[in-house]
Amino acid sequence: MPVFYQQNINETTRLGIWKIEEDESFFKQLIPLHRDVTHPHKRLQHLAGRFLLRYLFADFPSDLIQIADTKKPFLPNEAYHFSVSHCGDYAAAIVSTNNRVGIDIEIPTSKVARIRHKFISNDDELLRPQTIEELTQLWSAKEAVFKWDGNGEVDFKQHIQLKQYKRDRSLMECYFVKRNMLIDIHLEYLPPICLSYIYTPTLL
Repeated sequence: MPVFYQQNINETTRLGIWKIEEDESFFKQLIPLHRDVTHPHKRLQHLAGRFLLRYLFADFPSDLIQIADTKKPFLPNEAYHFSVSHCGDYAAAIVSTNNRVGIDIEIPTSKVARIRHKFISNDDELLRPQTIEELTQLWSAKEAVFKWDGNGEVDFKQHIQLKQYKRDRSLMECYFVKRNMLIDIHLEYLPPICLSYIYTPTLL
């Protein structure tokens, strides 16, 4: 089983990363394909992400997943809160019964330096991101906030303000302007992956 990383965060929240080494047939016998995904690799990523949800919680009702207007997947009864991310040959998911969650994985490439101006604000520059890995981690952190929020229309430079590292850089304090709240983003570098995730109470 190519489980790249797994963590039971607490009694109600679990996270996992899957290294995709299987073909479509492996996933299709376990998980139905509900979306018309034409690109073969994106379809494989999609299936692996849905499979991972059920891997983390065996009774996860993946067949009931719906897609909001903002493109955020959700369960109508919110029996589980969940978030999925894909990058290269990896799929990641975080699932919780009582926490709003968001997850993102990224593989560092030189592209992140070319788009730096699109997501790094002057305040973010105080964190002194120098390497491709550091820049990628900040991009991933902001993506996790975007997915956690789930309402779309987020300006990464204006609305997601990264304040400071904490706990030996394993935690990032973020001020999310649209909700007027501070959020803790958990960070891990699991070569070759930058992982960022959030779990907070759902009473927002």
